[in-house]
Amino acid sequence: MSEGNVAADQLRLLIERIERLEEEKKGIGDDIKDVYLEAKANGYDPKIMRQIVRLRKMQPHDRQEMEAILQTYLAALGME
Repeated sequence: MSEGNVAADQLRLLIERIERLEEEKKGIGDDIKDVYLEAKANGYDPKIMRQIVRLRKMQPHDRQEMEAILQTYLAALGME
């Protein structure tokens, strides 16, 4: 087998792996969407839940810095 065929086979395998992972990602995305719909049906606010998930992913220092800047901006706009 020539190097060109080996490279083509390797490329094809990589593309197929990416395609499988994309399908899995879509499935997981659908599962997450279902959980938010379930939460909404139970009276929770999905928009707020998404914000909480985003905040929990942040490092504590980064979150504190963001909150401090937000407070500064709110105060500057007279919204505090």
